[in-house]
Amino acid sequence: MTKRNEKLRLGAFMRPVSIHTGAWRYPGAFPDGNFNFSHYKRYAQTLERGLFDAMFLADSLAMLRMPPNALRRSATVTSFDPMTLLPALAPLTERLGLIATASTSYNDPYHVARKFASLDHISGGRAGWNLVTSANPNEAPNFGQTSLLDHDERYVRAREFFDVVTGLWDSWADDALMRDVEDGIYFDPAKVRAIDHQGKYFSVKGPLNIARPPQGWPVIVQAGASDAGRQIAAETAEMVFCAHSNLPKAQAYYADLKGRTEKCGRSPDSVKVLPGAFVVVGDTAEEALAKHARLDSLVHPESGLASLQVLLGGFDLLTVDLDGPLPEIPETNASRGGLGNIVDLARTTGMTVRQLAQRAGGSYGSLEMIGTPAMIVDQMEQWFEERGCDGFNIMFPFVPGGIDDFVEMVVPELQRRGLFRTAYEGRTLRENMGLERPANRRFQ
Repeated sequence: MTKRNEKLRLGAFMRPVSIHTGAWRYPGAFPDGNFNFSHYKRYAQTLERGLFDAMFLADSLAMLRMPPNALRRSATVTSFDPMTLLPALAPLTERLGLIATASTSYNDPYHVARKFASLDHISGGRAGWNLVTSANPNEAPNFGQTSLLDHDERYVRAREFFDVVTGLWDSWADDALMRDVEDGIYFDPAKVRAIDHQGKYFSVKGPLNIARPPQGWPVIVQAGASDAGRQIAAETAEMVFCAHSNLPKAQAYYADLKGRTEKCGRSPDSVKVLPGAFVVVGDTAEEALAKHARLDSLVHPESGLASLQVLLGGFDLLTVDLDGPLPEIPETNASRGGLGNIVDLARTTGMTVRQLAQRAGGSYGSLEMIGTPAMIVDQMEQWFEERGCDGFNIMFPFVPGGIDDFVEMVVPELQRRGLFRTAYEGRTLRENMGLERPANRRFQ
């Protein structure tokens, strides 16, 4: 196995704290873990002790589309607004990146540019923006809209949104703030310019009323799975979150995305591909499997079926044989990444609908790593060295125990093999991820 010259990257994917439906019920877990600031403080500081690149907060702008009997069992019905939570965590951490999700469908570019520039300043250059187009149909009515935009149109709008936001970040030169106390000149007006953007979806004059972020731009994160999603990721993203349950599919995605990035005139190394990995670790393989089995046993059948239905774009499972194979699922206007993964899982494993529902309530059909630290790192090393990824977004089975287990057991094994850092490389998220600071396009 040929060794790569770089270290693998680790993000912590919090949704809002664990992706597993039964996580809040696990022994030792915090039932209020996703809505208690003192807990989030502990999570963030443990992740920083483990030298994680970033805490990555997923977000939704509506409750999930589930039947009431299932929704009442969901721990994700309440969660903090990431752009309120992360600035509060910034002074409690020093090196950990802080990535927030913000939708291009239900925000204005000026708001997003201003909030993320503020977070980057408050954190000393550790902000990241997870650019999403939003696929939950329940979100549209919360913003005076009757339905989602068509899938591909959402991405066209998002591309223009990105151009406006980054243009606003570039509306101040890096050295615009003079703060000349002697002459009483605070900034140089010649180094602040309006963007005067006129496009299909947005008309924005600018400039931004916040100085250019310390990183130039906060790190751009995307989760492109469809063709349109992959293309916008290749054009804009610096970290890509994806979901693949096996190495050959991960390698194909990795090669495709890196190839698209190069065709866009960008270096393939300028984007880091981090698939989600659901990790359950134990002192022995048997202990890890027992933890996983116990966790899955806490998924109520109503929750599992409802979670599967969400992944299938709202397909009505009440009309199918739960102990039979998954029927053909029509294409929807919702997210295609999760749907594709669960359908592939059904076709390759022959799982029944009932079995798929159990999986959907757990790791959602993504990559699972279950075993001892050595077993888990064996798998991570193979994916990393064989170009299936540049690192992983770790999805913890439950918290705080899952975070503690990973930091105390897996990170030392990664370090022992020379795969992961033993100290942060810098103070900013870009420095720690090996990403260049973008030049200011308006003042070159």
